[in-house]
Amino acid sequence: MNPNIILALVTRYVLLYTRNPVRLIELFFWPFVQLLVWGFLTKYLQGQGEGNFPQVITFLIGGIILWDALFRAQQGVAISFLEDVWTRNLLNVFAAPVRMTEYLAATFAVGFLRVMVTGLMMGLIAFGFYAFNLLQFEWSLFWFYANLMIFGWSLGVLVTALILRWGHGAESLAWAIPFMIQPIGAVFYPVSALPGWLQPVALSFPPAHIFEGMRSTLLTGQTAWQHVGIAFVLNVGYLAMAAGIFAITLRTAKKRGLLVKVSSS
Repeated sequence: MNPNIILALVTRYVLLYTRNPVRLIELFFWPFVQLLVWGFLTKYLQGQGEGNFPQVITFLIGGIILWDALFRAQQGVAISFLEDVWTRNLLNVFAAPVRMTEYLAATFAVGFLRVMVTGLMMGLIAFGFYAFNLLQFEWSLFWFYANLMIFGWSLGVLVTALILRWGHGAESLAWAIPFMIQPIGAVFYPVSALPGWLQPVALSFPPAHIFEGMRSTLLTGQTAWQHVGIAFVLNVGYLAMAAGIFAITLRTAKKRGLLVKVSSS
C-alpha cells in the first residue's frame, strides 16, 4: 500500500467536513442530543430506583458512548463512499492508480477520526453532566473501542458492496444496517435478557461480547478478557468476509459497468 495515496484520500474526505459547516453539525449534533436524552433519563431512573438499580442503570451511558464508536466507524466507511457517489467522483477514484486496500484503509482512517472526535465530545459531556468517567475502564477502553471500530468498519465495507451492487436504492442501508444489529448487540441489556433461541445468534456478533464485557468491567473493575478475545477473533472473520464480498462485488461492478451506473445516476 502507498501511504501517500491513503493520505491524499483521507485529506479529501476530511476537507469535505471543514468546507461545509453542515457536515460538522451532523457530526456533533446527533451524538450530543442522544447522550443528553438518554443521560437525563438515566438520572431520572437513578432517583427512582432502590438497591443496586442505580448502579445497573449507569450501563446505559456506557452503552450509548461505546455504541456510537461502532456507528461512527461504520459511517466513516459508508459515507466516504457515498460522498464519491453523490459528487460523481467514484469513477475518478477507481480510474486512478488506487488499490482496493488503499481505498479501504483511507475510509477506515476517516472512520477512526470520526470516532475519536465524537468519543471525546461524549466523554466530556458524560463527565460534566452525569459524573460518568469514561476513563474508569482504563486499558479496557482501548480494547472496547478497537473491537467496536473493527466491526463498524466491516459493516461499512459490507454496505459499500451492497450499494455497488444494487445502486442508489441501497443507500439507506448505510444508516439502517447498524440498527439492525443493535437489538441483538446487547447494548443496553445483557444477552440473558434475549429469548433463548436468540442468544447464540447474539453471541455470534462481536458487539454482544464487548457490551457484556463493559458491564462486567463496571461491576468488577477487571477487564473481561474472555469477551474481548472472542470479539477480536469474530472481528477478524467478519472483516475478512466483508473485504472478500467487497472485492468480488467491485470486480463484478467493473465487468458489468455498474460503476458508471452508480456514479452517474
